[in-house]
Amino acid sequence: MELCIGSYHAHHCSECLTLLARLLEVRNATIDPCEDFYGYACGNWEANHLRTRTMESSNVFDVLLEENQLILKRLLEVPQLRVGSSAKEKAIRFYHSCMDTQQIEAEGAQPLKELINQIGGWNFTGPEKQTDFNQTLQILMGKYNTFPFFRAYVGPNSSDPSTNIIQVTGSSGDGSQKGQGQALLLVIGFKSQVVRVYFSYLMKLGTLLGGPQNVTSTFISFALSFISNLQKEVTPLQERRERGMLFYHTTIRELQEKAPAIDWLSCLQAAFHPVQLNISQPIAVHDMDYLKGMSRMIGKWQKGRVLQIYMILCLVGNLSPALDSRFQDARRELYEKLHGKTGESGLAHRWRKCLSDTSTFFEPVLGEMIVQEIFPQETKDLAEKMFSVVRDALNSRLHQVEWMDEQTRQEAKDKACVEDTGHWVLMSQKPVEKGCAPLEIHDNTFLLNVVACLKAVRENFSLRLLHPHLQDNWKVYPWSVHSYYSLRRHAVVFPAGMFRSPFFHAEFPSAVNFGAMGVIMAHELLHAFHDYGAYLVPESCPRCNRDALYERYSLQGLRINGTFTLLENAADTGGLAIAYQAYKNWLKKHKQERNLPGSGLSHHQLFYISFANVMNTFRERLQAFLHNDPHSPPPLRVRGPLSNSQDFARHFHCSSTAPMNPAFKCHIW
Repeated sequence: MELCIGSYHAHHCSECLTLLARLLEVRNATIDPCEDFYGYACGNWEANHLRTRTMESSNVFDVLLEENQLILKRLLEVPQLRVGSSAKEKAIRFYHSCMDTQQIEAEGAQPLKELINQIGGWNFTGPEKQTDFNQTLQILMGKYNTFPFFRAYVGPNSSDPSTNIIQVTGSSGDGSQKGQGQALLLVIGFKSQVVRVYFSYLMKLGTLLGGPQNVTSTFISFALSFISNLQKEVTPLQERRERGMLFYHTTIRELQEKAPAIDWLSCLQAAFHPVQLNISQPIAVHDMDYLKGMSRMIGKWQKGRVLQIYMILCLVGNLSPALDSRFQDARRELYEKLHGKTGESGLAHRWRKCLSDTSTFFEPVLGEMIVQEIFPQETKDLAEKMFSVVRDALNSRLHQVEWMDEQTRQEAKDKACVEDTGHWVLMSQKPVEKGCAPLEIHDNTFLLNVVACLKAVRENFSLRLLHPHLQDNWKVYPWSVHSYYSLRRHAVVFPAGMFRSPFFHAEFPSAVNFGAMGVIMAHELLHAFHDYGAYLVPESCPRCNRDALYERYSLQGLRINGTFTLLENAADTGGLAIAYQAYKNWLKKHKQERNLPGSGLSHHQLFYISFANVMNTFRERLQAFLHNDPHSPPPLRVRGPLSNSQDFARHFHCSSTAPMNPAFKCHIW
């Protein structure tokens, strides 16, 4: 590997010049690094980013994510190839149809009205046909990926995670796949204020679709009454956990016997077409008591029109975001009332929405597009080498950890044997084209494009029953900036979108790459121990108490919850120590790198500044960490690990009385 050393002229190392400018721009050199290192390294970051800040951004991760999204936006806004049939061309055509607001506004609600009339009509919009309840349900599940009464999806079998099984649940928190429509049922929650907000939202949808206000009000009230009764049949998660009923194995035959109001074989066959099912098909149910109660409720309400109205409401809720600005405004108003903050509007909101929709349906395509743009082979090779060095540093540390007995040490070594390289979230060409082959995307009808994509997504998920390896989807998009440890794979996962400035670059000094991405790699590796319980602090390491892992620190007068943040704090502190050891090991094998000219920093100091720069955030967001995030607030994620590092104190020449150099230090690794 060629380090960023020697000449720093722009044609040799333009990224280094950009890096130098960024470091000097965000650093507040008037602050003593031994007093407040976060303030020293990051003190001017917020002021420099307020000018370009969007409503979506709150920290350096958000800023990088937005940069990645803007790259995707640019790649999608190329001129359309009208006759192209590749997956990439279909994705571009879909994005353009979403951005064609003139056409969408001209069509108004008419495309959705036509769909409603095709499945039996609605009191709101005109005469209804007499419809069969199960037939309507089959259409919604099979054609529109909408599930009014329960969720049905393909997921890992609890008894054999290498295989997949159809799973049925009535709860929104049981892990069904991205993009599935679900009933209003379990998103409402039935607090009186929330019900009023949803009633207002549904009223607006009904009137926008042409329903007279008095009729709309009456039928929405009936639908909410039905949902309220249905909600009472849900078994609380804690109760199901205590009864061992989180994963009940059954068959379609037994489901038919216990919940007879649903024609299970026909409905599930519609949902999982083209896979052929029979009554002996294995099913995993998450709440059988709910399905029984749901069946009884449907039997009681089936004679009237309420079930049809409720099912259409679910379809409208699923598809109305693809309609004109009146529906967008209603959706945004709902968001603002539920979350207490203003949603984005205008052109910026539109491209973000269209990018999100395109991502939902064309994730592999967009993944390939951005990986080709930002993750060249040189970057991937360097990332793999770095990960290997970080993993080796962790393994070598296991021999030195005093608080481990030999049995624990051996268990830890086994846990440390994650994949030889990290999993980089990339995409391969063959399945991308295969999955998009039958999909027809048109230029001027966005709603119908959404419907076509919903059907294609459902069919692709259905194929997981036949091909279990297809279950290996990622929790993150390739362009996202959040890594994680996968308990199921026993591997760490890094999206390609992270391997960009300020976290990583092939031309950066190694100190910068190890201080940012190296620490992140080590942090995620340590979660292999946390999740498997190989060590606990302070039970296994009495000297390393919660107080040493940041609890003694306060933020804006508020103390963090050391128990809530314990595992992440331990990964921060250990991750920094391991990454620094990996960096020193790297220097032994590679040519010594020079300091970054003009910065006044040694490469060891640069390592720690790079680490701190990853934690840049806006101050108004800090308090949210105290109650909602298992990570400590960013300033403490800098102060805690560095205060426990003797190497940091040495390289910044901190006195023994300096706040960043306490006498007691917690050395987990």
